[in-house]
Amino acid sequence: MKPAKNSFFSRYGRYVTLGVTVAAFAGLVTFLHWRHEQHDARVSPALNGVASQMRNDASAWTHQEKDASEMLRDIREQDVTAIGVSPNAILVSTRDGAKYFVTDHNATFSNALLLGDIKADVRSPYQLAWLPDANIRTGTSRWIDAFDKTHDAISLLLPLLLIGGLIWLMRREMTAGAKLLDRAPALCFDDVIGAEEAKAALSDIQAYLTNPKQFTDMGVRAPCGILMVGGPGVGKTRLAQALAGECGANFISITGSYFSAKYYGVGIQKVKHLFDLARKNAPTVIFIDEADGLAKRTDTGSGPVEAESNRIINQLLAEMDGFASNEGVIIVAATNHPDNLDEALRRPGRFDRTVHVRLPDLEDRAKIFRFYAGKLTSKSDDIDFNQLARLTTGLSPATLAMVVNQAGLVARKVGDDEVASKHFVEAIKIARIGDVSGAERALNEGERTRIAVHEAGHGLVAAVLGTGVLEEVTILPRGGALGVALITKTQDKHLYRETEMRDEIQVLLGGRNAELLAFSEASSGAAQDLQEASRISLDMVSKFGFNVDGNLFSLAALPAQYAGLQMKTSIAHANILLKDLNEACYALLRDNEPVLRAIAEQLLESETVPGATVYRLIEEHKAKKDGLHLAQKPAAA
Repeated sequence: MKPAKNSFFSRYGRYVTLGVTVAAFAGLVTFLHWRHEQHDARVSPALNGVASQMRNDASAWTHQEKDASEMLRDIREQDVTAIGVSPNAILVSTRDGAKYFVTDHNATFSNALLLGDIKADVRSPYQLAWLPDANIRTGTSRWIDAFDKTHDAISLLLPLLLIGGLIWLMRREMTAGAKLLDRAPALCFDDVIGAEEAKAALSDIQAYLTNPKQFTDMGVRAPCGILMVGGPGVGKTRLAQALAGECGANFISITGSYFSAKYYGVGIQKVKHLFDLARKNAPTVIFIDEADGLAKRTDTGSGPVEAESNRIINQLLAEMDGFASNEGVIIVAATNHPDNLDEALRRPGRFDRTVHVRLPDLEDRAKIFRFYAGKLTSKSDDIDFNQLARLTTGLSPATLAMVVNQAGLVARKVGDDEVASKHFVEAIKIARIGDVSGAERALNEGERTRIAVHEAGHGLVAAVLGTGVLEEVTILPRGGALGVALITKTQDKHLYRETEMRDEIQVLLGGRNAELLAFSEASSGAAQDLQEASRISLDMVSKFGFNVDGNLFSLAALPAQYAGLQMKTSIAHANILLKDLNEACYALLRDNEPVLRAIAEQLLESETVPGATVYRLIEEHKAKKDGLHLAQKPAAA
């Protein structure tokens, strides 16, 4: 029992000790507080007058700042009535009513000089006021305080701004670019020249959007989408604008790159937003320009870019032909590279129809020239639009529009007020060949002569074989060519016979053979001609069955990795064909050598020879040969 008794008394002793300690500490605090009050009562009498005002409102002392030396001088001269001490400044009032402050960081100066004990028998000449609540910001401390407050505000607002900005950017990414046109284009189908197949397909969509009941009553489903395929500048975007102008439906225009995004997952949200917007505003036409920007799905998925692209395509496929109803939503897409689209996009139920937008034919090109030329100040009576159409075979409507504008620039450059036929011809040369380069200044006389013979050979062979209409032959350098024989077709060609292709190769070889005939050797100027002639001859023997040994197998049927192994035989056959045509071309030029030299001489004299002059020289030479032949017959008899 003794240990328990000792334990009890031990705990009791600790409690008593703790209570005595607390009581002693409380008594000490009370005593110190009393002594402080007694000391304040003895040292600092009750404040009145200026000192009382200073304690209540210290703002009047913050307008003027003085140096500590001036304050000490005022104290020594007993010119001070009150001094207020704050944590960072000393406030001073003088007998003449002046009020100023002295900067005192951390109260260092006041503690050292002013707050010492005052002797009991010495009466202070001024009142001393302690101002613990006065926070006087002076000089740089004001800027420091403002900076601290600004820093605190920024520290609070910056995270909120970052979060808000991120949310705004993501919402902007999800909706950017996909919006309804405020006003439908004024264009209609009649304003689009040519492209009849595409206009017929789009007319079905226009009829469905205008009067869907005529389809539903017959149980006919309108096409979900139309894919327009064609080269650059053939008018795919213009056709989509005409569709929007015709049907009066809501219209959304985007590009294939619209679905790509900086943030992972945003592309899928863009697809959803696009179709939600279209369904809410049906009937709606969604036009996707450059649709090949969607690319294809890949099987590798090796990186986040490929995975995101696959997810976007999958979402687009689901939106186009999923469970959600797309009634009143039509998709029209345009692309230059249909092979780059995912195969699932091109199946029926998504893009139901694939429409090829082709280059304009001869008649359409003439209409396009008339349409754009009507916007210029031109001599319409002087312009042969059919000739211009012949000169622009293979050019797109966008290029033709550029040619018309270029004709205006040419007219302005030479100082004419109206655009004439010669300006259009020059603009066509610039578009097809290039502008006059001025390279003739660097050519010596021997090179000019060789170029004249070379171009004369091209023009002469083309005129004799009738491969097209020889418009002119020139040795004025244009673009990268040192001379040009301008040959046009009387009509657009889609199929070429073997004879026509053989004649084309002879025209290409005409320049080189003319050099051989005139100078007994060729030059490097025929490099491009040989390259094109080799390409055509290789296609003839490897794809078209125009082979000397009757071989009809086409290398195009073989995969690329195997076709190369069989190319050696085709190259050998193509070389045989080139040699035969080269000999025929040389013989043709030798029979017309006087004409060749006459054309070359006129080129050296005037730099440009019209095609009519070449035809006249050929006829004169032919007549001369026939006359000589007739004159020699009796002598032979």
